Amino acid sequence: MIGQDVPPGGDDESQDPGPKRRRGFAVLKETAIVVVLSLIIATVVRIFLVQAFLIPSESMEDTLRVGDRVMVSKITLHFGDVERGDVVVFTDPNGWLGPQPEGPGGVAGGLQDFFQFVGVLPDDSTGHVIKRVIGVGGDTVECCDDDGRLLVNGVAIDESEYLFPSDEASNQEFSEEVPEGELFVMGDHRSNSGDSRAHGTFSEDLVVGRAFAIVWPFSRWSSISDEDTFEHVPDSPPSE
Repeated sequence: MIGQDVPPGGDDESQDPGPKRRRGFAVLKETAIVVVLSLIIATVVRIFLVQAFLIPSESMEDTLRVGDRVMVSKITLHFGDVERGDVVVFTDPNGWLGPQPEGPGGVAGGLQDFFQFVGVLPDDSTGHVIKRVIGVGGDTVECCDDDGRLLVNGVAIDESEYLFPSDEASNQEFSEEVPEGELFVMGDHRSNSGDSRAHGTFSEDLVVGRAFAIVWPFSRWSSISDEDTFEHVPDSPPSE
């Protein structure tokens, strides 16, 4: 069938801005839907599965350095207990961090908070602490044996895989019995870490997740593997 000629000044789409306007609106609508869905997915991932954190201090050197972005798994907490050797992020129990500087206010601060919440930006770690688990509920952690090594349930542990070079296992003696449901943690940079030696243990319920990888900067890209340091530690202290 031969199409009808369009008379001059008729219904030619090029003469009518309506269809173009509608197509532009449709593109904007589809883009908005994609952006909203992406933000929803990112938020769900952040809340329930994985969250990025920014390392703000030297307390976990050399394992983690200032400025590192680490990925923290939340889902692992649903399938197993926190174990000795895990590097965990937890909510500040009772002022471990001390007074914190205020973040940017106004529109900039609001945008930063929003993008951190949805997972586009890494959490700046305000209100959170990252340390290595040394003792779990029921353990006894002590410093130190004649060779300067920590004792967990009476067994000396070799921490050379992660301990900051030239640092001792601890520059102070202590003996701590970890209550059930709580954790004893220490930083890998022992001489520059405020941890359970000073603040005591805290509830496992405060753990946000387990750090499993450094993702930024690219030169530091690596996994944070589970160490074999504690594999020979018994489940409980020796009977007296």
